[in-house]
Amino acid sequence: MGQVEQAVACFEEGFNCSQSVCSAYAEQFGLDRETALKVAAGFGAGMGRLAGTCGAVTGAVMILGLKYGAVDAKDKEAKEKTYARVREFAKRFTDRHGSILCKELLDCDISTPEGLNYAKEQKLFATRCAQLVKDAAEILAEMVK
Repeated sequence: MGQVEQAVACFEEGFNCSQSVCSAYAEQFGLDRETALKVAAGFGAGMGRLAGTCGAVTGAVMILGLKYGAVDAKDKEAKEKTYARVREFAKRFTDRHGSILCKELLDCDISTPEGLNYAKEQKLFATRCAQLVKDAAEILAEMVK
């Protein structure tokens, strides 16, 4: 099973969008699955259900950091390369979905009780979010090969 399929399976298992994307790629870049799941846990649903940046996007950003991130504070080149990759990922994701913001992607604000209830009633997490996880994982696969 490839990373894209792993991300989708993880999401279907009940982990959040960020955990699903991050954990599918983590071991490839030296981070064990359990730690990846813990690190990404607060980033789901637009960061703690704040409906901000999509968790599938933040999970991918963590992996881009693992691949390209600086480990020396003076390594400005690595910092800029990482930022450029994050912007590239955001552009590709936005090209597919029109935004990287959870509330725009879901057409509701899940940070409110009304928005959360709407998302549950419309089964947005099982449908739309599952597709966002898949697409984020596909874009990431292209970027880290």
